[in-house]
Amino acid sequence: MLDQEFERVGKRLFIEGLVGANFGNMSVRDAGGFFITRTGAYLDAREAPVRVPDAGDAPREASSEYRVHRAVYREAPHRAIVHAHPVHAVAASLDTDIIRPVDSEGGMLCPAIPVVAGDPGTDKIAENVAGALRGGHIVIVRGHGTFTAGKTLDEAYIYTSVAEYACRILLLSGRL
Repeated sequence: MLDQEFERVGKRLFIEGLVGANFGNMSVRDAGGFFITRTGAYLDAREAPVRVPDAGDAPREASSEYRVHRAVYREAPHRAIVHAHPVHAVAASLDTDIIRPVDSEGGMLCPAIPVVAGDPGTDKIAENVAGALRGGHIVIVRGHGTFTAGKTLDEAYIYTSVAEYACRILLLSGRL
């Protein structure tokens, strides 16, 4: 069942253009760890996610961003995470430390989106993303992509979509 949920949300991300090829990853928390997409997996394909424990070594099949997911789950009560590479959000992140949506949905759901630094797969990105998601649902890693968190994969997906839409509006309106 979990692999079907991952596939369903992955297809939404792909159809909306929020991920390309095998970019991005997703996870769902459980007791003592979490399930995460496999490294190199296409998010719109049915592949069984890999279980990563809360501590210790991660299976080598786990996404290279497992450190971020682990850090977020340690720091915040979120139950699911989506990491995507939405083009407009990545472009908007290049020259600012905070994005303030001007569209109505963005303003309601994420009045301020922090932008943090960190190289993919490192402890630094894990620390920065976890810190930003302690009090919110969306963060953008400069030049890399979004990490969104919620109670479910669907909720995290919605935050991903909202962030991309808000950044697209800002770029098209010339405000960024």
